[in-house]
Amino acid sequence: MKRLFVRWILLAFSVFAASLLSQALNLGFTVHFWPFVELVKLFVGVAILSFLNATLGKLLKLITLPLSCITLGLFSLVVNAIVLWIAASLNLGFKIAEDSAFRAFVAAFVASIIISFINGVLGAFLPDEDD
Repeated sequence: MKRLFVRWILLAFSVFAASLLSQALNLGFTVHFWPFVELVKLFVGVAILSFLNATLGKLLKLITLPLSCITLGLFSLVVNAIVLWIAASLNLGFKIAEDSAFRAFVAAFVASIIISFINGVLGAFLPDEDD
């Protein structure tokens, strides 16, 4: 349970860092973390993002498996962007505020790559489960 809580915090930090980098790239992925109510909404949004990744993300990756094989797995980045876009549309702590659908997708795509990278790097420092 402790490991799940730590991974939840790491994902929230990854979303926050992706927001900062996306804003530096002039993309519309933003995180609201102040006042405290917004921080709680961010953690709820991260929990929903995790749930969507575990359910909808896996289903979409299964459906698009042939396309992922053709692109050597790169299409899974598109699926991650779509799941992030759906989670951001709920406006729970983070959102994608772009005027065109293409720029919104680019913001979701870049943010999902950044989130995956940061979460993967930070997750490598977590100790393995003790049996």
